[in-house]
Amino acid sequence: MTASSARTARSRTRSRGAADKSGTAGQLLHFARGFIKHPRMVGSIIPSSRQCIAKMLRPVDWAQTRVFVEYGPGVGTFTRPVLDRLAPDAKLIAIDTNPDFVAYLRREIADPRLHCVAGSAADVCTILAEHGHDHADYILSGLPFSTLPPGVGPQIAEQTAAALRPGGAFLVYQFSPKVHDFIAPHFRRIDRGFEPINIPPAQLFWAYRDSD
Repeated sequence: MTASSARTARSRTRSRGAADKSGTAGQLLHFARGFIKHPRMVGSIIPSSRQCIAKMLRPVDWAQTRVFVEYGPGVGTFTRPVLDRLAPDAKLIAIDTNPDFVAYLRREIADPRLHCVAGSAADVCTILAEHGHDHADYILSGLPFSTLPPGVGPQIAEQTAAALRPGGAFLVYQFSPKVHDFIAPHFRRIDRGFEPINIPPAQLFWAYRDSD
C-alpha cells in the first residue's frame, strides 16, 4: 500500500466512524424527542442496551419464524437486531402510535421485510390480517404497560395472546414487574429474567401461548 492509499483508507475509516457516531446521536435525539412528546407511551428516555437486546431475543427460534411483530419500535433499537436475525423470507411488522417514529423507520431502514404501521398494538389481529397473516410467531414489546391509559394494557395483552400461533411467545422488556399482572391471565407459562446492564435495569418476560 502506498502512502497516498494509506492516507485515503484512514480518511475513509474516519468518515465511516463519524457517520456512525452521527447516526447514533441522531437516533438518541429522535428517541428523546419521542419520549418528551409521548412519555406515557415510551418506556425510557434511553434506548435498551446491547446486553438487554441479546438476552431478550436469545430464546427465539429464528429458523421457524416467519412473522415477527414489534410493539413500539421507536428508532429501531430492537428492530435492527431482529432484522439481522430474521430469515430472508420472513416479515417484521413494527407497530407504533407515534407517527414520527414510523416515518423515521421508513426513512432509515430500507429492508423489504420491514413493514412499519402507524397504529395501536391493541389492533394487532386486524393489522396482521391486513398484511395477509392470521398469526404471529413472536411478538416483542417494550411498551410501558403500567403507564398506559386505563384499559389499554389489558386489551393489548388479550389481543396479543389471540394473535400468537400455538407455541408462539410474547417477549416483554420492562422497568417494572407489574406487567406480569397484565399478561398472566392469558399465558400459563411465563419465564422471567433480569438485565442489570441497562438504564434503568430491565425486567424481562417470555410468555408462551399454549400449544394446541
